[in-house]
Amino acid sequence: MKIRIISIVLMLLLTVTLTKAQSIQNSGLAFGLLGGVNFQNLNGKDNSGDRLENDMIIGYHVGANVQIPLAPEFYFQPGLLFSTKGAKTSNDIVTATYNLSYIELPLNLVYKGSLGAGYVMVGFGPYVGYAIMGNAQYEGGSLTYDDKIEFTNTVEAGDPLTTTYFRPLDVGGNVFAGYEMAGGIFFQLNTQLGLLKINPEDKRITDNKQSVMNTGFGLSLGYRF
Repeated sequence: MKIRIISIVLMLLLTVTLTKAQSIQNSGLAFGLLGGVNFQNLNGKDNSGDRLENDMIIGYHVGANVQIPLAPEFYFQPGLLFSTKGAKTSNDIVTATYNLSYIELPLNLVYKGSLGAGYVMVGFGPYVGYAIMGNAQYEGGSLTYDDKIEFTNTVEAGDPLTTTYFRPLDVGGNVFAGYEMAGGIFFQLNTQLGLLKINPEDKRITDNKQSVMNTGFGLSLGYRF
């Protein structure tokens, strides 16, 4: 219920912002709709402190943003996205795939300079994400086991060993570059680096050195008007 309320509040806040942007014709405000593909991974260290050797998975993102002028050619660009992330890891016995779905709030500073009939774009800034659902799949031989991920900040000593746990909150940085055509269609290459551990504190493990963070890049196609 808490996750649903947070998601609804974020949606309402962005909807109000977009509505105001539409109503002010000469202010320079504009909004955009975008979607695209993610190439995501989970990087960091395992329980022993060794580097994680995971494989990327393909996900997607979809959402909207608002472009607010700050100075000639510079803009503040907050947005709201639904984004899927995760990773795949394998050993000699089991292949595990982790799929995480987030509501994200990117807060970017953007430079837009004229180039040809359109604009070149370069942007960067922080993002805050909150996980709303997730699934872990384990495959070994002919057997497959699906487990719903539980989001918590702390795993207690008596919690089940068969459940997969992650923290719900993710914080990191965005960098992107792209091109916007005169008609409003734009495309961009995005890079994200998670700065907050998304593995919970696990009281079942002593001397736990695990540190897991989201990283990845993606391609977006959108329309601004």
